[in-house]
Amino acid sequence: MQNLTIVTLPNAVLRQKAKTINIKDIGKLGLKELARKMIIAMRQAKGIGLAAPQIGKSIRFIVVEVLPEPLVLINPVITHSSFAKELGQEGCLSIPGQWGFVKRAIKVDVEGYTLEGKKTKLNTEGLLARVIQHEVDHLDGVLFIDKVDKSQLLGGYKL
Repeated sequence: MQNLTIVTLPNAVLRQKAKTINIKDIGKLGLKELARKMIIAMRQAKGIGLAAPQIGKSIRFIVVEVLPEPLVLINPVITHSSFAKELGQEGCLSIPGQWGFVKRAIKVDVEGYTLEGKKTKLNTEGLLARVIQHEVDHLDGVLFIDKVDKSQLLGGYKL
């Protein structure tokens, strides 16, 4: 597998709802290698999260690097969001040079599968919760620019 390229707007894959991965097919799909390549691409772009649609693959697969070790989730689903929200600055590797403030839940619970096909549940808060919400949005074709007050956008992208 070659190095991955991060796709940018207006690439249509960024607006598609990604397909659920059949857990029985994890070994056949080469997801361990895909995760490794996505983590490399994310780090090279100086990001802290990357969803498969951002590399042109419409599957429900994300990598996040906020903790000491990268987190890889297959078919992640946010099962609970805190009532408490906070405004935080976000950008996106698929919309380079654009920043804005997005209100997100302070805490989220997320379920998904590991690369070994084991179900996992995480209770997250702070930056990790924000990044997971951002990446799960990508899996539904939602971008941070859809959630930001357009008058608060910073950067050069024209909406």
